[in-house]
Amino acid sequence: MNDKIITIGKRNPNLPFYPGVRAGDFIFISGQVAKDENGNMSSGNIEEETRWTLESIRRILLLDGADLNDVVKVTVYLADARNFGRYNKVFGEYFPDSRISRTTVEARAVIECKIEMDAVAYKPRG
Repeated sequence: MNDKIITIGKRNPNLPFYPGVRAGDFIFISGQVAKDENGNMSSGNIEEETRWTLESIRRILLLDGADLNDVVKVTVYLADARNFGRYNKVFGEYFPDSRISRTTVEARAVIECKIEMDAVAYKPRG
């Protein structure tokens, strides 16, 4: 593995990837779903799952000294496009200045959840 690529977080032994990877000044967050701080799935309405998913992303970023303020791109996968307005309202609470790029599509995840997100953050080292 390239020594300029740094893994972030604990890898699930059953999955061939890490929660996050730093490559230079960028941090790439793998697809996250609604999980609590112990990594347990949290299900609820779309607003609750959106919050838990964004908090999962935040926790991974914090492991490398970054936060949601450093996010520049988010890709969102909604199981049901009819939830767009409700998810979008919560998303706006986490990114009030809207200085990010975002893509939202309707797609089912391979596990039972209402939403999945991946993200890219820009956070220069030191």
